[in-house]
Amino acid sequence: MGGSAADRSSALVSHKSGPDQVQAVVPRIVTGHFRADGPGFLDVSAQMGSGIAERYSSRGAAFGDFDNDGGRGSVLRRKDRMKKISLNLAAVVLWGICSAPLVHGGPASTGFVHTHEKDLVAPDGSRLLLRGINLGSWLEPAGYMFGFEGIGSGPQSPREIETFVNELIGPVEAKRFWREYRTRYITEEDFRFLAKTGINSIRVPLHYKYFLHGNDEGVALVDRVVGWAAKYRLYVILDLHCAPGGQTGADIDDSWGYPWLYESEADQKLTIYVWKRIASHYSNNATVLGYDLLNEPIPHYPQLRQYNERLEPLYKKITAAIRTVDKNHVVILGGAQWDSNFDVFGPPFDKNVVYTFHKYWTDSTEAVIRPYLDFRDRYRVPIWLGESGENTDAWIREFVKVLEKNEVGWAFWPYKKINRTSSFVTWAKPPYWDEIMAYARTPGNLGDTERRIAARPSVEHARAAFAGLLEAIEFRHCTTNTGYLQALGLTVPERQGE
Repeated sequence: MGGSAADRSSALVSHKSGPDQVQAVVPRIVTGHFRADGPGFLDVSAQMGSGIAERYSSRGAAFGDFDNDGGRGSVLRRKDRMKKISLNLAAVVLWGICSAPLVHGGPASTGFVHTHEKDLVAPDGSRLLLRGINLGSWLEPAGYMFGFEGIGSGPQSPREIETFVNELIGPVEAKRFWREYRTRYITEEDFRFLAKTGINSIRVPLHYKYFLHGNDEGVALVDRVVGWAAKYRLYVILDLHCAPGGQTGADIDDSWGYPWLYESEADQKLTIYVWKRIASHYSNNATVLGYDLLNEPIPHYPQLRQYNERLEPLYKKITAAIRTVDKNHVVILGGAQWDSNFDVFGPPFDKNVVYTFHKYWTDSTEAVIRPYLDFRDRYRVPIWLGESGENTDAWIREFVKVLEKNEVGWAFWPYKKINRTSSFVTWAKPPYWDEIMAYARTPGNLGDTERRIAARPSVEHARAAFAGLLEAIEFRHCTTNTGYLQALGLTVPERQGE
């Protein structure tokens, strides 16, 4: 981490701090302990530097002139001394209160991260700067992370990929494969490694289908992640990456090619149901930091800008529903046009809200984030970079410097993917995977079955490839991208065999 970050260490929580290991800004003179249920200074402990202690114990001007007469003074003088001591102690207590970490009402009293003006605040009252990573392609598989890259390179959305796997290994085997995939892609080994890098937070992209009525798989999987996060002192941000109907109409939200969420009252009600279910389940869990309501809503396509005016009203409906079951957690709102356009927002409508933006393939200068800094200053609310990356180590290094200079927390994308250096770790192509990628590029549909069957890998090779993929994605088989971690200013954990 650059020198500028170190210089700010007195104001910001260390990037190695998690929910149970927050490094507070401790006053050198007095640490005050307050009741959670009301005002009152319960305990005062002097934590003096040596110079201050000497001045206090002798005749330091900073604490008044204590008569050191060896016990020869009159009763009146002794009373006067005690009065001075009391006044000076009162001054010290007042100084400690004014110098203590930011403390105020709200979720802090019950141990939750919350907002205060332009800051995220940890449960102990210290300012919190997020440094994290996204668990992309875990619950919402992305084509390019499997090597299906470029136009005409094959399936891209979760639904397209699932259809492709059904075709290659059969629907029964495919169902088994995906359950194994979701179990093995992210494990405790991954979290142990992540904690050692020095990050303090994890953003978890979710697909709504795992949280529908009668489907408990999503809750079970996220419960495991939240449990590991608590163990390794990391915060979790839950991100609805794939909303009912689709908030983008593109591949990333598993939609049907159009953002029907803004047209469909039924899809909006289903989105609200999903968030209420999630919020109700985690309402009292302080490891969960907050809820990122919709990932990258409304692309930049001119035909879709008509939906910009519908975004904030939808956010208000979702937030109001969440607040009926959860008043503790931060709500996170992304701008229109892939989380880039904050012009869609009016003044904040919730007292515990963060605004998030995403940046890919831009310059790595302050000008890129200036509109968001101005928004933060105008409304005195926290902002957060929820996604960035997919670039060179040099670009990432420079962009992180810009973010940290301006005290903007971040979560880069993604944690792991196939055969690439732009992630924390990478996994190698399993046997026969080149055949899978070649077939993915084969045009056609079920109306062209004869040609596709002639071009496809054998069932044996296809099943071997996907069995091999289940091995390859496990952390023990992944390779650390040292340059990527260093570019982020993180620690590169030692691993046997690397």
